[in-house]
Amino acid sequence: MRHARQLAREIGSSVIAASEAQIQSRVVWFCVPDDQISKAARSLQRATDWKGKIAVHSSGALTSDELGILRQQGAAVASVHPLMTFVRGSRPSLAGVPFAIEGDAKAVRSARAIVKDLRGQAFAIRKQHKAAYHAWGMFASPLLTALLATTERVAAAAEVQPRAVRQRMLPILAQTLANYAAMDAPRAFSGPIARGDAETLKKHLRMLRKIPVARDVYIALARASLRYLPVKNRAALEKLTRNF
Repeated sequence: MRHARQLAREIGSSVIAASEAQIQSRVVWFCVPDDQISKAARSLQRATDWKGKIAVHSSGALTSDELGILRQQGAAVASVHPLMTFVRGSRPSLAGVPFAIEGDAKAVRSARAIVKDLRGQAFAIRKQHKAAYHAWGMFASPLLTALLATTERVAAAAEVQPRAVRQRMLPILAQTLANYAAMDAPRAFSGPIARGDAETLKKHLRMLRKIPVARDVYIALARASLRYLPVKNRAALEKLTRNF
């Protein structure tokens, strides 16, 4: 709450306690951390007559049931999650962004209309698939960022100056994404694993002993390559990633 009050002062707004809140809106969108959604719903259960209103939250991992206390009071509830990354200093457009939606029919219809107004693309997700959906998003952005951070450590081992690493990586990263966008993962895949070059992998793995975390990441991704992508000399590479 202290942070919220400070932010409110900076933007010339105000913050009031949940017990003092009075909600007039027909649609209420909860944009709070996942572990606070149900708490926020409970704290606002007396802020309005929820009958006929719509309550949604923006968690990717949790379902509309987090707002169950409001559903019991007559609200239609849904979860509405944009498959997009949001970080300080960046304001991505929502045009074309997929929004995963599940929940009560009335709330889903309203959420779809809001997403359309935002120029996003709504699609249905089942409750039992929310965890897999959110893990998919983790691989697409946060874990991809973690992979890039790992590549910076490997670049340091090659004595590439830190200020030059991103600049020198961007062309190959951009082309890799362009290939993936234009084709698919199998046709965008290249390099020594695709060629079945076991000797090059041995050199990499020997060097990466100096960077154990990067070595673990390398082996995990090499194994994923062998499982999901077209490669040559598969048997030898599988043995190498198991035993090296």
